Amino acid sequence: MAGRKIVVFNRKASHEYFLEERFEAGLVLQGTEIKSIRQGHVQIRDAYISFTNDEAYVKEMHILGYEFGNRFNHDETRIRKLLLHKEEIRKLQQKVKLKGYTVIPISVYLEKGMAKMEIALAKGKDLHDKRNVQKEKDAKREIEKAMKNQY
Repeated sequence: MAGRKIVVFNRKASHEYFLEERFEAGLVLQGTEIKSIRQGHVQIRDAYISFTNDEAYVKEMHILGYEFGNRFNHDETRIRKLLLHKEEIRKLQQKVKLKGYTVIPISVYLEKGMAKMEIALAKGKDLHDKRNVQKEKDAKREIEKAMKNQY
């Protein structure tokens, strides 16, 4: 997509979860937070989305303090509000109430100067699911290798 710069991507998410639906959410940030994000100082590995009062919040997202920020620098692990449509929030809340579903961040990116987060409705994988996915990847890699060597 033109004009989109991915700052951080959660590679662990697709390994740990089945990602079912994806949504784009805006982030409500303080002044020094956006500056740190532009420098790439953000970590979403352990982050998750929670819902209170029909609003979505991202928790455990770590944005490093801005190096040129003074006493007005932000709290690095504060809870940040996500901007989503009401219908999307209701849909996600209903799914999260079902067993095994959660909402996790997939990536943080900049689009037209605004920080956005891609979130996904996810269902946790069991150990045997992870093994099966790995077996499929290995088999596909072997097939591609054999096809490449054939020509």
